[in-house]
Amino acid sequence: MDGKVKEQKRHQQKHSGPKAERKKLRKQGGSTEEDDRKRNPKAFAVQSAVRMAKTFHRAQDIKAKKHHIPLVDRTPLEPPPVVIVVVGPPKVGKSTLIRCLIKNFTRQKLGDICGPVTIVSGKKRRLTFMECTNDINTMIDLAKVADLVLMLIDASFGFEMETFEFLNICQVHGFPRIMGVLTHLDSFKNNKTLRKTKKNLKHRFWTEVYQGAKLFYLSGMVYGEYQTQEVKNLGRFISVMKFRPLVWQTSHPYVLADRMEDLTDPERVRTDPKCDRTVSLYGYLRGTYLKNKGQVHIPGVGDFQVADVNFLPDPCPLPDAQKKRALNEKERLLYAPMAGVGGVVYDKDAVYIDLPANHVNQQQEEVRPTTELVQSLIDTHATLDAKIAASKVSLFSGSASLNPTDMDQQSGENEGPQEELVWDPNTQRERRKVVFAEEEEEEEEDGSGSSDDEDGDSEESDQEEQEEDEDKDFLSTFIKEARTESDARGGAPPVKKQKLEERRGEGEAGAEVPVFADSEDDLEMSEEESEEEAEAGRAGDSGHCSEEDEEESDDEGEEDDDDDEESEEDSVEEDDGAAAASESEEEEEEQGALRWKEGLQQKASEAFLRQQEAAPNLRKLVYGLVVAKDEEDEEDEEELGGLFRVSRPQKSKKFQANALDCSRFNPDTSHNWDLEEMLNSIRDCFVTGKWEEGQDAATLLKEDEELYGDFEDLETGQVHKGQTGQQDQAEQNSENDDEDDDDEAEESLVRLDDEEIQKNKRIEKKRRLKERFDAEYDDGDATYFDDLKEEMQKQAELNRAEFEDVDDETRVQYEGFRPGMYVRLEISSLPCEFVTNFDPHYPVILGGLGSSEGNVGYLQMRLKKHRWHNRILKTRDPLILSLGWRRFQTIPLYHIEDHNGRHRLLKYTPQHMHCGASIWGPITPQGTGFLAVQSVAGTKANFRIAATGVVLDLDKSVTIVKKLKLIGYPYKIFKNTSFIKGMFNTMLEVAKFEGASIRTVSGVRGQIKKALSTPPGAYRATFEDRLLMSDIVFLRSWYPVSVPQFYNPITSLLLPVGQKDSWEGMRTLGQLKHDLGIRNKPKTDSLYKPVVRAPRRFNTLHIPKELQKALPFKSKPKQQQPKGKTPRDLQRPSVIREPHERKVAALLHALSTVHNYKKKKAHTAQHAKHKEFLQQKEKQEVAKLKRQKEARKKLYRVMGQMDQKKQRSSLKGASQDN
Repeated sequence: MDGKVKEQKRHQQKHSGPKAERKKLRKQGGSTEEDDRKRNPKAFAVQSAVRMAKTFHRAQDIKAKKHHIPLVDRTPLEPPPVVIVVVGPPKVGKSTLIRCLIKNFTRQKLGDICGPVTIVSGKKRRLTFMECTNDINTMIDLAKVADLVLMLIDASFGFEMETFEFLNICQVHGFPRIMGVLTHLDSFKNNKTLRKTKKNLKHRFWTEVYQGAKLFYLSGMVYGEYQTQEVKNLGRFISVMKFRPLVWQTSHPYVLADRMEDLTDPERVRTDPKCDRTVSLYGYLRGTYLKNKGQVHIPGVGDFQVADVNFLPDPCPLPDAQKKRALNEKERLLYAPMAGVGGVVYDKDAVYIDLPANHVNQQQEEVRPTTELVQSLIDTHATLDAKIAASKVSLFSGSASLNPTDMDQQSGENEGPQEELVWDPNTQRERRKVVFAEEEEEEEEDGSGSSDDEDGDSEESDQEEQEEDEDKDFLSTFIKEARTESDARGGAPPVKKQKLEERRGEGEAGAEVPVFADSEDDLEMSEEESEEEAEAGRAGDSGHCSEEDEEESDDEGEEDDDDDEESEEDSVEEDDGAAAASESEEEEEEQGALRWKEGLQQKASEAFLRQQEAAPNLRKLVYGLVVAKDEEDEEDEEELGGLFRVSRPQKSKKFQANALDCSRFNPDTSHNWDLEEMLNSIRDCFVTGKWEEGQDAATLLKEDEELYGDFEDLETGQVHKGQTGQQDQAEQNSENDDEDDDDEAEESLVRLDDEEIQKNKRIEKKRRLKERFDAEYDDGDATYFDDLKEEMQKQAELNRAEFEDVDDETRVQYEGFRPGMYVRLEISSLPCEFVTNFDPHYPVILGGLGSSEGNVGYLQMRLKKHRWHNRILKTRDPLILSLGWRRFQTIPLYHIEDHNGRHRLLKYTPQHMHCGASIWGPITPQGTGFLAVQSVAGTKANFRIAATGVVLDLDKSVTIVKKLKLIGYPYKIFKNTSFIKGMFNTMLEVAKFEGASIRTVSGVRGQIKKALSTPPGAYRATFEDRLLMSDIVFLRSWYPVSVPQFYNPITSLLLPVGQKDSWEGMRTLGQLKHDLGIRNKPKTDSLYKPVVRAPRRFNTLHIPKELQKALPFKSKPKQQQPKGKTPRDLQRPSVIREPHERKVAALLHALSTVHNYKKKKAHTAQHAKHKEFLQQKEKQEVAKLKRQKEARKKLYRVMGQMDQKKQRSSLKGASQDN
């Protein structure tokens, strides 16, 4: 099989391009820009002061825009995974994008996206992906816990309502970071249309989010996946993104559950299937600290008391945090229990290993006999040939067992079919696909002929598949051995329990084995771990580059990572094809290159202790040749499958260092002690080496010189020289002596080291003094904002240092469970529907409640109807609110505050302004935003967000009143006093309203004075003017209205699977009438009636005589008698003409008609002639004016010339006189 392995492509260094230029500059140690600046300073001088001022002002504006109120950084050292919610309409590519991102970070393919999927994306960051369905409940819940929202938009269709609905939900609940992703761009055939669509969508997206919001473009799909480079750019941007803490999230603990277990007694469930369940929910704690026995709210279920909280080992730890790797590296990089992925599952007292079905060949039975013979007969499921083929042979005691498959694999004969699980989307099930080795090789050869861009991916995928097969083989052998061991003890195979303490104890017992392992399990575990380390090394590089090349590539990767963090804004939309590998690839490279170096000292000491405690192998002690022979056959052992395989306590196969005993010491060929570097590496281990600062050999020698230097014996007068003086004297006496030369060299070396140390101390002291001086006398560029940030930074450091050295068990008792822990919450009395109707596609969130947030009371809010909602809201219509963690239905009363402070009830919400709202609901802190929807059932065509607002007050201080008009009628009218009846019923009611202002329909104002004895309810009132009996008097009063105490939590998670988006609560009055077919009967008084007005007789106007005298004649009444009928004798009789007279009259009429026509025609002709005459005259007038103008010009010109002559002559005369 070794001869058929395809040779990996060698690493090729870049000789040109920006990266190569940066590399050359880094090697040279300088930058060309600084050299140019020094060589030609005038070229870099200020060219325009105005332009420089504008640039400076713009830079300051941009800097000031980034300022925000500093908050204390309460993020833990190991933060929880970042919650990334992928949102979008149906069929826009949400699941595909999540799969591509998971493949980008972990190189694994995920079938169905169920529940949260947690992956490790970098050294310090983990990501949790969650897909958001089109259900409004899911949108609301995920918007409250999201740190980053990937908003997918179908570019070929444009924006859909779901996008804007989710944006409005995010705006209300804290607005996390939002990034848009455009898909279906490959449907555009015209490039110009594509650019125009991109621009329009981008500007509209900026309008909704903020100017400059990131919008990614996924240009197309290749084999059902997005392009690798685009997904890689998106992943790199996600990996370095910074998040702003949101107020609600940082002030409340919450858990996005990624696993659910039903802990109810099965017997109780059998007897009463509808009983309340005890459930444990698992997930990462986020937000703030969580106290045990606290109260939590599960959106869609209700409020519950936490029975118990425990923290568990992190199932998806960061690379630098994990102590030991017991499982495959890939399984640790991906954790999605609801999707059936994630190697290990931790419980309160056990650890479960989740294996695919093809690894487990034994079926577990409930009742098994304890006799080994009967048990083996029952377990027989294969023929004798298959058993012999699967049997193992151990040639020596303690050596590794051999099986035919190992021999076939190493000799290259195992070319049979292999099994691979493939998810079939058509049948919605997992299918077992047969994969042949020849087909894989052909596919590899075919893939090598593809484009250069796909080469790296194909090689990595082949390598990943090979590693995955090896991991499966190792894991299956480990499970088989564990089962055979348990069967040998006489018990049934483990169903699910493997205690953590027992496993630790067994691990310690196995670790004490000195030279050979007690069982083959230990051998296989050590081989598995070593294989994992080898795979981690192979995952990052191709294996053909030299050590220098690896260092250079690591440097380039780190530089690219730093560039990404510094300029995260610029590195996204630029599609740099020559960019370095992503952060995950860098980590794989570093793991492969550096992971074996971790804890070398600890491994060596453990190996030494195990070797010393073990019983010595006398054969090896006596016959040293055995060891030498074993060493000579090491290569043959590995090739033949471990025929003489020796158990090594260390995890590496290629390197062994048992102990310091010379009889068992294997010469280490990797260290060449003739090299100066190897000598320098252990130079400080000796007396003359460089120890700690106070115990350095040179420092101690110098102190001895100061204490016991040159001195003179006062009695004898003899001068005693110190060591240095004696050496100087010896050097002068014997300069050519070799030993003295060596001593002098050593002494000079010590002296140089001492001088360098003293110099560094002086430099450090000067630097500290300078910093102290600057801090006292120089304010620098520090601003108030910088001081605030420094203060918050100090507070954050103080918070971290408080419990830094305390173990987790003690810290939890003092401060509670801190964010970032993987916790297990046990909740009792959950409805049984939560377990029976559980759907992993819907998020389960446990939101912690404050001390008073579990109570229900009156809430005062400020509310505004959304401008896109097509109907106004009516008072007393039930409304669904999302407030805090909760979603509930309540009955609001809308009101508005008048100028006098009165809160007047409104029947409907105003169109484009805020109004007040009072509800009965859960107590929520002031300033918390909320949104309202009228229905959460299904998807409607219009905009679903009905209103938004904020909580103002938490008490019943606001009294809402509505207008009430009381009507009465006058029954006795005096001058300005009237008696009114019909408004009240008793004297007591009148007494309550004494002094109230009243008015009539015609506008006459009045006041209630006193009640009358009869009739009951009548009263005396005074008015501005005398009333009429037809007037109607009314009293305008205000009546207090009580808020309905209605609070109905939405229990959408309790509905059956497939119906969770069909929750319906109380219906509105209009819906009830529509459903029941009730038509609203109007009041008869409200109907329009025909107005019948009787004709009114007005009296004659009477004007006094005195007033008539003062009036002008025009306004005086005329004393004229009305004309009567003409007397009969004065009436003129009618004339009847004779026929001849009629003919004469007709002739005259015809002649007059002709004459009038001729006259009219002559008049028209005369008018036209006159008009023409006027036009001619006007022309003549214009010509005349023109001639006059020319004559005046000529005259003025002659007059001007004459004046000039006069002036000249006068000037000449004046000059002659002079």
